[in-house]
Amino acid sequence: MSGSRIGDLEAEVERVRTLGKAELRTLWRSTFGTAPPRALSKDLLARKIAWHLQDKALGGLDSATAKLLAKLARGERPGETRRPLKPGTVIVREYRDERHTVTVVSGGFEWRGTTYGSLSTIARAITGTSWNGPRFFGLRVSGERDGGGGERRNGSTAPSEPRPKKPRESGE
Repeated sequence: MSGSRIGDLEAEVERVRTLGKAELRTLWRSTFGTAPPRALSKDLLARKIAWHLQDKALGGLDSATAKLLAKLARGERPGETRRPLKPGTVIVREYRDERHTVTVVSGGFEWRGTTYGSLSTIARAITGTSWNGPRFFGLRVSGERDGGGGERRNGSTAPSEPRPKKPRESGE
C-alpha cells in the first residue's frame, strides 16, 4: 500500500474516532448493513468500524494468525494440544476418604450409574460447591485457564478440597 493510501486510511480512522455515538451508529448501518448492538459503547463502535476499514484496506489476518487467535479465544496456550477423552476412559478421584470413579461414555460422563454432560456437574454433586470439573479431577492443573498458582507446597498439582464459602451477611 502506498504512503498516500496509508495516510488516507489513517485520516479516515482518526475521523471515525471523532464522531459522536449517533453518527457512529449511522456509519455502522452503512458499513455492515445491520443495526449496531445496543450495548456497544461509543469507543467500541468506533474501534470495530476502524478495524473494518483497516481490514478492508490492508487485508485480513493470515490463516496462521487467525488459527492462533482462535486457540487463544478457546483458552488454549500456543503449542498446547488438547486431547479429548475417549469413551471408556476411567477417571478416579478420592475426596473426603471416598473414592469416586467416573467413566467417559459417548454421551458424557457416567458416575454412580447416571450419565452427566460435564465433569463440573459431577464435581459439584460430590463437593456441594462450584468446581471446574477437569481441575477437580486433576485433568487440568491450577494455573491453566483459571489464573491459579501452579504447584502446591507439597509439589502436587492435584486439587485440594475446596475452602468453605463464607456465609453471606444479610443486609437487613
